[in-house]
Amino acid sequence: MASPDFNIVVAAGLLIGLAYGAVGLLSGFCLLSSLRGWWAEGDSRLIRTFALALAVAVMATQGLAAYGAIDLTKSVYLQLSFSAPLMFAGGLLFGYGMVLANGCGSRALVLLGRGNLRSFVVVIVLGITAQMTLRGVIAPIRLPLLQSSLIKPAHLTLPELLTGTAGAMSARMIVAVAISAVLAIFAFAHAPFRRAGGQVAAGIAVGLLVTAGWLTTGNLGADDFNPAAVTSLTFIAPVVDTVQYVMLSTGLTLNFGIAVVFGVFVGSLLTALITRGFRLEGYTSPQHMLRSIVGAALMGSGGAMALGCSIGQGLTGISTLALSSFVAVAGIVLGTAAGLRGPLRVGPLKRP
Repeated sequence: MASPDFNIVVAAGLLIGLAYGAVGLLSGFCLLSSLRGWWAEGDSRLIRTFALALAVAVMATQGLAAYGAIDLTKSVYLQLSFSAPLMFAGGLLFGYGMVLANGCGSRALVLLGRGNLRSFVVVIVLGITAQMTLRGVIAPIRLPLLQSSLIKPAHLTLPELLTGTAGAMSARMIVAVAISAVLAIFAFAHAPFRRAGGQVAAGIAVGLLVTAGWLTTGNLGADDFNPAAVTSLTFIAPVVDTVQYVMLSTGLTLNFGIAVVFGVFVGSLLTALITRGFRLEGYTSPQHMLRSIVGAALMGSGGAMALGCSIGQGLTGISTLALSSFVAVAGIVLGTAAGLRGPLRVGPLKRP
């Protein structure tokens, strides 16, 4: 008999995580790598992969909502009130920390499956500092800032803001089609990207995985007696939950996010073993380790304030068209830009 904690939502989360881990390892899917390649190296293929994933996620997610298959208003992204300053500041911290740690939480999980031991440190530190910010020693600082800066906007989504009509599904679909079209045109306007079949497939796959997450938690998990949180791919709260579950499994239950985290690791590990890409890697110096720890801490704390990461807000949040997600993503992109360019640029480490 199956464990009471193991249900269809958990099983689907595990499968989604397995697929994301495999796709992430084979394609190098990562916002940091995308922006670094675009800005520093002149190679825009990865950012176009990310754009295509977002186009698919927005169109498919809004299509499901229009059809009535999911209720996005039950997600954390469409709360009636949010703190724009805190979410933006959290995004800045997350973006800069992502550069210091050389990857976000989801990328760390993917690389951990390949044998990158640096990623183990990143995942653990990210989970601990996120929990410290949400409920631990940093929470007394975060909560007053949150309460003092909460706003209740008249419109919660970008379509509502543009049209002035709250909840109009037709307006949401028009905006979704327009955003998806612009992103898809940007992706396919680049001939090297069009020729990179693997990157095209990765973008479509990740976008569909975001949609599958919404369908799983918003439809398959729609149980009046034991409802699942309506969410999709994100890697801040799930990493926190996973770290806690590993330590205190008897006091916690499996959920979609924990299943995704385990799935990403296992999917990447199996892919690395099959492709013979598994190899153990560590830090090159104490300074390298310190930079990685500081970056992970900034990502954990910043991600907790921004209610998501480069995937949780950058793909999943934006797919809801929530204004709060655009605020958080703006902070993440600017924080990443500060780490890659300008006076706060994170330089290369000196070789020992």
